[in-house]
Amino acid sequence: MDLRKLKTLIDLVSESNVSELEITEAEGKVRIVKSGGAPMAMQQPVMTMAAAPVAAPVAGAVPAAVEPAAPAGHAVKSPMVGTFYRSASPGAKPFVEVGSQVKEGETICIIEAMKILNEIEADKSGTITRILCENGQAVEYGQPLFTIE
Repeated sequence: MDLRKLKTLIDLVSESNVSELEITEAEGKVRIVKSGGAPMAMQQPVMTMAAAPVAAPVAGAVPAAVEPAAPAGHAVKSPMVGTFYRSASPGAKPFVEVGSQVKEGETICIIEAMKILNEIEADKSGTITRILCENGQAVEYGQPLFTIE
């Protein structure tokens, strides 16, 4: 779902008496929940649902997407829903590559959420062994982004 459409939906929920809104489209599922006055959006692509075990077939798909990253090392997970970017701007050098040495606190990617670019930092020092997302890919809260050993 396009971010403009998502922002419009969040604004509608925030200005109304609706406390929860869920929309399912071909490219994914969005659930917006208003808690404590501020709405929170959780976008869930149909292929890789990260949270909410809604149905058995979809819940069964989650471990298949997450399991390969677990045994290989420490997984750096997305702290939010948004769009994953490996570099600061199109055409710029990526922050990290497979084999890059990173220190805790070093910027390793950007996640764009509602037109805000959020720098994501390594939460552990080590070597990047896997990059689990494609540039420009929508990511979920808690979705593994990198593996560090």
